[in-house]
This record gives sequence, C-alpha cells and structure tokens, in this order.
Amino acid sequence: MATAAFEDLAETFEFLDDWEDRYRHVIELGKAMPPLDETFKVPALKVQGCASQVWLRPVIADGRFDFQGDSDAMIVRGLIAVLHALYAGLPVAEVAKVDATAELGRLGLNEHLSSQRSNGLRAMVERIRETASRA
Repeated sequence: MATAAFEDLAETFEFLDDWEDRYRHVIELGKAMPPLDETFKVPALKVQGCASQVWLRPVIADGRFDFQGDSDAMIVRGLIAVLHALYAGLPVAEVAKVDATAELGRLGLNEHLSSQRSNGLRAMVERIRETASRA
C-alpha cells in the first residue's frame, strides 16, 4: 500500500541499472527537497538514532499526514524525500498500515545502506508512525 508518488519512485528505480545510479538518484531527490526552516530545527523535532542530524516536522491537515524534513547529510535528505513519497498525503489512520520495510525493500535500499543509515531510516519511520498514531 504505497502512494502514487512512491509507485512512481519505485518505477524509476526499476530502470536504474545499478546501486550507484540509485544512490545518485536518492541524493538528487534530497537536493530537490525544500530545506526545513531553521526555526524548526529544534530538539523536539530531532530524530534520535540517526548518525546524521535529522529533523522531521509533521504537518497534519484534514486528516491527512504530511511532513517536512531535513538533514545535514545529502544521502539522508534523499532518504527523507523517499519517506515523504511513501507517506505524504495518506490518511493519518493508514500510516501505521504501511509496511515500510517491504516498500523500501522494493527500492533495494535494505541491501545497500550501512547499518548506521539503516538504523537511522528505521528511526525516521518509527517517528513518522508515532506522530501519526498521536494525531
């Protein structure tokens, strides 16, 4: 159960031949993402468990989940963009139903991220799920 934006991303990844191309694409996604305003880079929005600094700011309106995010590492900014494609626009109640591990596995991320990056990605997913469950 993925959003249309994530399905488009998964299709793009199918056409990229090797991990280096996919890695570059993730970085490009991060570069294209608008930066988070400095006023939101506060401890309450910082995600613990990431090797890099990561902030996720939830934006919930009309029962739909969205968020803004940022990181000091380009690859992590790209991973935030991937998560945005996966979750943005979903009804809040649907966020917890997303099997992030399986969906991200479709992109081949599981095999190619370092253990620190994988832990950080899991921490971001957990923050997203917790935030949606409290909304």
